[in-house]
Amino acid sequence: MITINKRLLMLLLSTLLLACATTPMGRTQFNIMPDNEVRQMGLQAFTNLKQKTPISNDAGINQFVQCVASAITREVGGDWEVVVFQDDSLNAFALPGNKIGVHTGLARLVDNQDQLATVLGHEVAHVLSNHSSERMSQEYALQQSMSLIQAVAAPQSALGQTAMGLLGVGAQYGVLLPYSWLHESEADLYGLKLMAWAGFDPQQSIRLWQKMDQASKGQQPAEFLSTHPSHDTRIEDLQELMPEAMQLYQQALASGKRPNCRK
Repeated sequence: MITINKRLLMLLLSTLLLACATTPMGRTQFNIMPDNEVRQMGLQAFTNLKQKTPISNDAGINQFVQCVASAITREVGGDWEVVVFQDDSLNAFALPGNKIGVHTGLARLVDNQDQLATVLGHEVAHVLSNHSSERMSQEYALQQSMSLIQAVAAPQSALGQTAMGLLGVGAQYGVLLPYSWLHESEADLYGLKLMAWAGFDPQQSIRLWQKMDQASKGQQPAEFLSTHPSHDTRIEDLQELMPEAMQLYQQALASGKRPNCRK
């Protein structure tokens, strides 16, 4: 006779097997969210942002951002909406549903098209890698697992106490944050390839993160408690992939891909 705990284990294993997907960088990911639902969430979120956040009417910044974004998205296909928001923070984002937002603070910080392409390549990489879907799948599975454990595990047993203790800690530091850190690192590396394919100089990605480090003025949180890799770690990882990225960049230049986006 199969016990309820064994039934639960079989159910969870079956769900994991059915929910396996692969990112563009070749990593296996857990994803149970329907694409159309995630896309609709992205569209609604972008609509809300446009209603609540001032949109920049600076013609120069808009032309610059649109030029860089067009070159990046041309490599991945689809129709993308790009909006420049009047906000001094150093931020940009991309949402499911092919939406890109760039804050004026970031557009002013970068020195050139290649540095902005570093950020936009990174953000588009998040979308193409289905990181939003994976993140939501993780949180949903975690919530369901905790509910099931509370329902079937004997809380007075040593195993039950250990399981709940691990889940309580893991929910904050052991499960979700490391996955988000992984997403950021993966987007860095895939984004580096995207910008190189589009004809942007990948070496400028190093300078961009150095500038971001300077702009943070030493206020960055400890890496193990952060959802972003430290700037030093980012630079080391990018340097490791740089030879491949430079080869892709040279191939792009040879094929005539030479963006000319003037700030």
